[in-house]
Amino acid sequence: MGDMRIGFGYDSHRFEAGRRLVLGGVDIPGETGLRGHSDADVVLHAVIDALLGAAAFGDIGSHFPDTDERWRGADSAKLLSAVVAEVGAAGWTVGNIDVTVICERPRIGPHVEAMRARLAELLWPGDAGRTGRVSVKGKTNEGMDDVGAGAGIEVHAVCLLKGKSE
Repeated sequence: MGDMRIGFGYDSHRFEAGRRLVLGGVDIPGETGLRGHSDADVVLHAVIDALLGAAAFGDIGSHFPDTDERWRGADSAKLLSAVVAEVGAAGWTVGNIDVTVICERPRIGPHVEAMRARLAELLWPGDAGRTGRVSVKGKTNEGMDDVGAGAGIEVHAVCLLKGKSE
């Protein structure tokens, strides 16, 4: 069966007027976007960190530093695809992903299925039918801290990598 590893990812971004909101590779129309060097897709950033962490390949900042102009405005879906390819080249395959999006707005429920489908497409290129291996949940922070006050979005992601033997 090979080795299995679990990775945890976390990211957070503040809202910023004038930017589009992209979550899990899905455009969320009519909502204020997030501040960031790339497209600020906080969901994909957390998933990237979960994959990199499980493979012991560092973090998103070491691969795509915000001090590098190449990544200004970057499509985070392309960043995730690059990480999936890197992890795959090292002998790992993604088993599953579990994502929790914490925010007061927008409501995540109406976008869950689109995010699950897009994540499956990015994580298993050519086999996007693996939506059943992707969980996306929306939670509020019950008015606590900056996220609870509506200042931004934070995301926690966990992944399982399998296949490589030490």
